[in-house]
Amino acid sequence: MENPPQLTVGRLFSSWQADVPALLVVVLLGGLYGWGVLRLRRRGESWPVARTAAFAVFGLGTIVVATMSALAVYDRVLFWPAAVQNVLLDLIAPLGLALGDPLRLALRALPERAAARTQGAMTGRVLRLLTFPLVSTVLVLTTELTIYFTPYFETALANNWLHQLLYLQLLLAGSLFVLPVLTREEALPAWCTHPVRAALVFVDGIIDAVPGIVVMTHGTLIAGGWYLAHSPSWAPDVQHDQQLGGGAMVGLAELVAIPFLLAILVQWARTERAETVALDRRLDTELERVTPTEAVASTEGPELVRPWWETENSEVAQRIRGQR
Repeated sequence: MENPPQLTVGRLFSSWQADVPALLVVVLLGGLYGWGVLRLRRRGESWPVARTAAFAVFGLGTIVVATMSALAVYDRVLFWPAAVQNVLLDLIAPLGLALGDPLRLALRALPERAAARTQGAMTGRVLRLLTFPLVSTVLVLTTELTIYFTPYFETALANNWLHQLLYLQLLLAGSLFVLPVLTREEALPAWCTHPVRAALVFVDGIIDAVPGIVVMTHGTLIAGGWYLAHSPSWAPDVQHDQQLGGGAMVGLAELVAIPFLLAILVQWARTERAETVALDRRLDTELERVTPTEAVASTEGPELVRPWWETENSEVAQRIRGQR
């Protein structure tokens, strides 16, 4: 394997290489998403442009950067580009894909039977278990630690197909946590309300920093045999390179938690607003049904008739009592 030229700021942005398997995945995902959007438009339905842009740029674009940019050109001679690659694939790319809400798009665009089967798969026991927040968080953490602290990573550096499998594993592990949390479909248990999801994202952000901290402080070199043998003369000390990689992992893990948490808070606010509007409409409808004779006590009879909103304990009744 020929060592690439010294990595400079210019080459960091200008060095690219084709990765056919990764490109096929990007084209497949982009094609399916585009088909769904086009199918909705043909039926006269709209799909948010912002979601399409997030899926294409933030999601698919991150996959392209991770697998075909200078990070991929230099990942076999420097550790830190490989570390950044892995964080992009298991944290940032899944977030971009999830912001596009592909699960909801699929259920709206697919024919009725196919949509029902997809919905059934989303609520199946196996997928429910894998996407259960605590389980999916542990899967991401386990995947990262397995990669760096077993021979898996070093073997993948020498075997291109295993390297591709590593890419896919990271992307899938991250998606199992992010996609269900951000989708508007009922992919999580009922107790996973927006406040709970916000708390889970906060905890996940802390846990995601663990691999980077361990890598940065670990005394033994990760894939040390490979990097010692393939480190070019211009490269920094291998131990220092590993510390740089660990620091980049921690920084990116904490950075991605911010937009993730903001996305949850925006969803929460929109849900609360929609529920308030729905309740106000229901309240207006109930008030229209009340006649003046029902709203006041009878002056002719010996008994006073109390309005229904004073006797019932429903949400609408409580709302009316609060306004009076």
